[in-house]
Amino acid sequence: MKLIAYPTVQHPPELRPAPTGRAWMDALPEAYGYRCLPLTIANAHGWELCSPVAFEAVWNGGPAKDNIQITSEDEGLMPMTHFGSGILTFHVGYLFQTEPGLSLMAQGPINRPKDAIQALAGVIETDWSPYTFTMNWLFTRPDTPIRFEKGEPFCHIFPMGREMLEHVEPEIREFNSAPDIKASHTLWSESRNTFNADLKSLDTDARNQKWQKDYYRGYTPEGETGPEDHRTKLRLKPFEHVVTKDGDDQG
Repeated sequence: MKLIAYPTVQHPPELRPAPTGRAWMDALPEAYGYRCLPLTIANAHGWELCSPVAFEAVWNGGPAKDNIQITSEDEGLMPMTHFGSGILTFHVGYLFQTEPGLSLMAQGPINRPKDAIQALAGVIETDWSPYTFTMNWLFTRPDTPIRFEKGEPFCHIFPMGREMLEHVEPEIREFNSAPDIKASHTLWSESRNTFNADLKSLDTDARNQKWQKDYYRGYTPEGETGPEDHRTKLRLKPFEHVVTKDGDDQG
């Protein structure tokens, strides 16, 4: 599957596979956040665009474009106030192309909370569109300066099937209609309660293990091995610079 990025500016933002690490997770006691596999997989589930400049911005609460003030000592592709209404706009600096039937999800960096401003998300039909898009953030509190460092991600992207969700047939069923699944869940729930209780006591297996690892390892509550495609880590490829026959660098 190809995901192609065509630079639209001379010095586009850095494009990189999203890393697993997060500073706030590193700061947790024993970095326990990394034990949550759904969290760490989500962290790395795509690619990031990083700000080419460090800057500060503040919104005074008004609807006009000039109600947001942006300051920076750097030179490069700067954010702007295209829409007003407390919306800060980044140019992504690329035209993205996906294969037929695939769109591009563009959203804020995953599990990177930022005070006083919230990333907005968009889905772009990049399999046919020659149009670029912008990444937008909405201030949530006036008169509170926010800051992006140079190299800090401002956008997270990944391809997605455009028709997949419309083919989903969502249902709610009584748990008793799936006795095997319910029994397995009950077994896990009871073991979880016992494990958490044992964590409070010294010289227990739970205290030595520190956390239950069945889901992380891909094991069922019965101790059976899960599916072969279980992932504990994503290894996404970086964008490769490709030179075409006419010698143009196609990014």
